[in-house]
Amino acid sequence: MNENLAALLPETILLGAAVVGLLAGSLLPRRRQWAVAVLAAAACLAGLAATAWTMATGREQTVFAHTFAVDAATGLGRLAVLGGLLLLVAMATRTVRSHARESEFYVLLLMSGAGTLVLAGANDLLLLFAGFLLAGVPAYALAAFAKDGRGTEAALKYYLLGALLGTLMLAGTAVLYGAGGSTLYSDLRTTLPHASPALVAVGSLAVLAGVLFKAGAVPAHFWVPDATDGALAPVAAHVTTLTKVGGLIGAYRLAHQVLWGTALDWPGLFALLAALSMSLGNLAAFFQTSVQRLLAYSTIGQVGYLLVAFPVAARTGLAQQSLLFYLLAYTVTNLGAFAAVTALPHARTLEDYRGLARHRPALAAVLVVCLLGLVGTPPTGVFLGKLEVFQAAVEGGYTWLAALAVANTVASLFYYLRWLAPLFRPAPHEQPSAAHRTAGRGPVATACAAATASLLLGLAGGTLLPLTTGPLLR
Repeated sequence: MNENLAALLPETILLGAAVVGLLAGSLLPRRRQWAVAVLAAAACLAGLAATAWTMATGREQTVFAHTFAVDAATGLGRLAVLGGLLLLVAMATRTVRSHARESEFYVLLLMSGAGTLVLAGANDLLLLFAGFLLAGVPAYALAAFAKDGRGTEAALKYYLLGALLGTLMLAGTAVLYGAGGSTLYSDLRTTLPHASPALVAVGSLAVLAGVLFKAGAVPAHFWVPDATDGALAPVAAHVTTLTKVGGLIGAYRLAHQVLWGTALDWPGLFALLAALSMSLGNLAAFFQTSVQRLLAYSTIGQVGYLLVAFPVAARTGLAQQSLLFYLLAYTVTNLGAFAAVTALPHARTLEDYRGLARHRPALAAVLVVCLLGLVGTPPTGVFLGKLEVFQAAVEGGYTWLAALAVANTVASLFYYLRWLAPLFRPAPHEQPSAAHRTAGRGPVATACAAATASLLLGLAGGTLLPLTTGPLLR
């Protein structure tokens, strides 16, 4: 049995920093609570360094009785989550500064991030469920962090649906254990093809329901609009971006390692979920006036595009490559949009952004890059990610799904332009309105950094794509 703790260094660093941050927060005076934010940022940087070292040295392995895989998918998931956490810490500094529970905010963020990393690398159903809990429970608390009516409602809906689907996921794990005699993916791949198809179908659907809840995919998407609109902007960015990375990589690993070996038509199901997610998300976003609610439905549509890679996972090597690169590009692009929203805490509706290009040109530029990037406009990273996903679908024989995704991409331009158009309209008053008052330099700098990263991923994507290749370890 390989019990190499060094293979879990990024996850260990985040959890260790969370424990130290919790202890430090209880001892530091309120005016010094910012030290926990510095600790969280340092933990993210250390985790990124450990991930880069692991990927550079090619130390791919499975550890702890093959329950956790350290491979290309885990490596890209770590880069996306740790880099995203670093942006979130910088984004949230002004939002939670001098809050009575400032240190706890960063502790919960680190713990949820560690759970997301577990989801990405889990090679066992029980470990997948443990990651689901570790990523979810702190996020429920973060959703209610503002302690106002909207935040409480957001957290309640998020928690209730999470508890329901978490219970369903655990029940599905028990069913699959009964059908296959194990919870380890490598064992289930051998035993499930000979088990009862009904048991396999029921158990697999229940487990997938929990994982797709994390991704915010149809039909487990109902929490997304209310949780995103009611939570603080940095928290909304976390639950619509980073947890999606863990959920989708975890679902892809489960599908590729276990489900594809059974006789059921899983590719057809994933194609249906992709079509429903992208279509519902885009249609629902058309006439939204709240910027956070618009981004919520946008993220449901983005899940649909990402799910396009799932039906062809066993047919083309482009599926994994496109999914991982798209996730990395989506992470920085979506966080850039949310950072701009965080920088303007009083601008909650599309009309509040009127005249922003004149009064806050840097933030207007960020929104242009990130929102057009989410559409898939070159030279952003999402453009290259979408191109790879669509190509994988065509190569895998799902041309109709690629065509539907292209049609949805064109349609999505409508609601992103509804947000961008007011930026360049004359403001009602010559002076900046209260809605254009920024929350400080931190969120603005974070937004600019994320938008720059999105452009760099698009321009240098050819050098990064090789990092997404490599087999999923069993």
